Formats: sequence, C-alpha cells, structure tokens
Amino acid sequence: MKRKILRTIAGTSFALVILLSAAWPDPAQDTKTPYPNMAPIEQYRMERSEEITLARSAAPESISRDAEVLVLGGRGYETAVHGKNGFVCMVQRSWTAGIDDPDFWNPKLRAPICFNPAAGRTYLPLVIKKTEFVLAGQTKAQMFESIKIALDKKVLPTQESGAMCYMMSKQGNLGDGNGHWHPHLMFFVPLADAATWGASLPGSPILASDDPQDRLTVFLIPVAKWSDGTADGG
Repeated sequence: MKRKILRTIAGTSFALVILLSAAWPDPAQDTKTPYPNMAPIEQYRMERSEEITLARSAAPESISRDAEVLVLGGRGYETAVHGKNGFVCMVQRSWTAGIDDPDFWNPKLRAPICFNPAAGRTYLPLVIKKTEFVLAGQTKAQMFESIKIALDKKVLPTQESGAMCYMMSKQGNLGDGNGHWHPHLMFFVPLADAATWGASLPGSPILASDDPQDRLTVFLIPVAKWSDGTADGG
C-alpha cells in the first residue's frame, strides 16, 4: 500500500515524470488498466467554488485562508483567488502520477495539495506545465518527453531548499482503493540518499521515493490530524 501511495502522490505528486526515451511500455499494456486513455475533459473538471473549497482543505485554515488558489481551466490551471502568504493551494488531477500508475487517467482522482512558497516557485511549475501539455492533447508519452526536454533546457527549475507541501484533506481521493489515505506532508529535494533523512528505515516515520525522471526525491511524513484538526484515526 505504501508503494502504491508513493507512486500516486509522490511519483508526482503527488510525481510527474517517468521513463522517457526507449523505455516506453508496450501500448497493449494500457488496455489492461481500468483507465487506458484520457476521459473527456469534462470528467476532470469541478464546479469552481467546490474546487476552491477542496483545494483549501489541503492545509490548516491558518495557512490556506491567505493562500493563492488555482483551479483547472480550459488550458490549464488558473488563479481563482489571489493569496497573501506565498502559499498556493490546488487540486491535482490524475496525470501527476507516474507513467505506469493505473490511475494515471482516472477522472475521479482529486488530490488537494498546498505548496509553501519554495515549492510554489520550483515544484508547482512542473504540475502546471504537465497539465498544459495534457490539455493541449499530448499523449502520455508525448507529455513525459516534453517535460524531459523542459528539464534538460532548464525551462523548469530544480527544487529549491525547503520546498514542501501539505496534503491533509479528508475530502481527497488519491485513486482507486486509496481514498484520502492519511494526512501527511511532503518535502521535495534534488535526488538524495534516503538514509540522510533516516527515511524508509524500520521504525522511521519518514517514507522516501526517488523520482529520477523529475530529478528529485520526495520525503513523505504522515501526521496525526487532518486539516480541520480532527484526529486521523486510521
């Protein structure tokens, strides 16, 4: 279960880019997944006010009330609420998962996430660019190749020190069989040795996932309470 969650929200996520070049999976494999192709774009959309509320649920109200809020528009994410504190809240869709994730085109996936200023400057551009490519009609393979080119040309930035996000919403859906999982924080760093954080070791509360295609490592830390202050209980 931990592996599947990490693929979904940190293969991003909540991972974003996976194998490029010669290692594309056989297209026939996609037919075995429950979501082999992108659904009509309307299935990924939300009513605007509901999306704003869901995005803000990613972080405690003391953070999200003054955050910028993005919603999914016709050509990508657009600003619905201007913020004051440098944080950015949004609802990620399924295409932030890894290329082999069975939920990649799942139109039901909704991942509320709130980035701190450092992640807003260096991780959020990856999410936005990926979404723009998908909405422009690129296939999964084309989108990942476009991201690779953008990283190679430094159109997309490397992760800034301190880049992190909140994923503490009770209302999220991180994919079939996952639901809202558990409230947690994620930290984005350039590719790093998990052992330097003591991550993924017996008894450690920190999980780690390398994402070489995004050129980063994601450290995930579960927390005890949801953004509304209630206990996880899971």
